[in-house]
Amino acid sequence: MAKKKQAKESSGGKKEVDEGKAIAVISYITWVGLIIAIVLNMDKKNEFAKFHIRQSLLLMIAAIPAFIPFIGWIWGVFIFILWILGLIGAINGEKKEVPVFGPLAQDWFKSI
Repeated sequence: MAKKKQAKESSGGKKEVDEGKAIAVISYITWVGLIIAIVLNMDKKNEFAKFHIRQSLLLMIAAIPAFIPFIGWIWGVFIFILWILGLIGAINGEKKEVPVFGPLAQDWFKSI
């Protein structure tokens, strides 16, 4: 329990996490949610929300090949699992990078 609290506080402070949590969760809900989250975060510039918006954006882009029959479906299951991990991190107020794509998202989309 103490580790979870420490992780939340080390990711930018409890206030920042609380203010950005709703935007972070919205960013994982389809492309529309991602666009809404980006617009909502334009004024606030919340670092916690930005972290999850970047991850969600890369996961949405990476999900495009999932529409290819057979091989794409396996890829889609993999991306879906990563999406669930990102969503759970946002709900729990954690800045936890998803495996494989998390570090890339933070590097590639720094301007968001």
